[in-house]
Amino acid sequence: MPKTKKNRVANTLSAANLLKKLNRVLRENTSITPGDRIGVAVSGGADSVALLLLLLGLRQKLSVEISVVHFNHKLRGIASDNDEKFVAALAKKHQVKFFLRREDIAAKAKAERGNLEDAGRRARYAFFENLAREHKFKLVAIAHTADDQAETVLAHILRGTGLAGLGGIHPRAGIIFRPLLEVRRSELRDYLKTKRQAWREDASNRDVKRMRARIRRKLLPFLEKQFQPGLTERLSQLAALAREDEAFLNELANLRMLSAAKFSRGEFQISIKNLLQAESGAKQIAAIGKRMIRLIVQKIKPRPGQLSAAHVQSVLELATKGENGKALQLPGGVEVHREKDALKFLASSRSRKKGQPHNSPAQYAYELNLGLAKSQLHIVELSLVLHFRVIDWPAEGRETIDTGAVLDLGRLQFPCIVRNWKPADAMRPVGHQKVHKLARLLNEIAASRWDKLSWPVLYNGGQVAWARGLPVASEFAVTSATRRAVVITEEPES
Repeated sequence: MPKTKKNRVANTLSAANLLKKLNRVLRENTSITPGDRIGVAVSGGADSVALLLLLLGLRQKLSVEISVVHFNHKLRGIASDNDEKFVAALAKKHQVKFFLRREDIAAKAKAERGNLEDAGRRARYAFFENLAREHKFKLVAIAHTADDQAETVLAHILRGTGLAGLGGIHPRAGIIFRPLLEVRRSELRDYLKTKRQAWREDASNRDVKRMRARIRRKLLPFLEKQFQPGLTERLSQLAALAREDEAFLNELANLRMLSAAKFSRGEFQISIKNLLQAESGAKQIAAIGKRMIRLIVQKIKPRPGQLSAAHVQSVLELATKGENGKALQLPGGVEVHREKDALKFLASSRSRKKGQPHNSPAQYAYELNLGLAKSQLHIVELSLVLHFRVIDWPAEGRETIDTGAVLDLGRLQFPCIVRNWKPADAMRPVGHQKVHKLARLLNEIAASRWDKLSWPVLYNGGQVAWARGLPVASEFAVTSATRRAVVITEEPES
């Protein structure tokens, strides 16, 4: 057989193998059904162009609709615009829908005082998520390869990583799917050559000032040549095994968290004993505790933020050595408070109004005007509802013994003010002979230093008439002469 003909046969078999491999990956890892819409993220580079052509080759077999999506980061001037034109022309050639977004990522990163690569990734994936919602995409396919996986694992090792970092790039994350993680970059270029399909080269990929480019162009080839042929495939296999173990350990930690931690009003609370021990009576197992911390933070953080090993260790130190009332801040807007023998995790945005300092407790003040029968007050800063019910004291007084605090309605001046505790607040609760600072009284009922700063009190006529968890002030307590009273009860805001 002539050499040219042999090459054509080999190329045909190679292309067929790629299509077969891609079809298998799709069948095993997705639930694609006929009629589904799939977006393909095409940058113009060889990998993404090859992914588009491969999926177009499977389009009829899978009975799916293919669309092209392109994000112009505006980072390389005319080159970025030419990438956009190339991808648009490619979509037109194959008669598929083309979706485009342009955004100045350099300006975005500067405004956010963040990393350029991270800002681009977040903006790009937000674009994909929006497209998926608006146009009902089942998946958005991204062309990360086995080479990308190996480079990622090496980068994580060089920076320092744990099992999660060894897992590298995940094949599936929400609507994002990466079907080429078992395919080498060289295979895709060979495939494009057989199709006589051009692609765009990003000059920044050759800039060895960037760590990723140095790994790609220098480190990985050196390791494969001098130490281990086939290292790329081995690192990809390591990533797959690490993801399996990571998923198993996270499931153990999640089950432990669900049984040991209490979730209420957007807060997780867990006893220190349960955090540090795998099960009652067992010795400390730090690995599970660390994973529980990460899972809790992931569930409640109100904004993006990466938790490092040092952050996790600081939480463990708060648990083992911290004093009651101490708190620390974590990335993503999460606070952790030590409250006696427990830790409380909460989103810091729940503890303050807009414009308050990041580390400030809730500050609030509400006017209260009672209706004829009952009123309720929503303290949004605490996710708490206070109920105020007016009763006929002689007839209904006995019913209030176990239901809440009771004040003499006749001794109150309206409007009252419900606000957070202040350092100068003092009162003489029923049963006390002297006036005491409220700070002292709250200490006696073991209110934490942090909770005390946001503690609700009822302020009336220049005096504290009631504070949550304490007997009412003597000056406002019911007596034998009381005719109408106010009962105060509370419940979490739903």
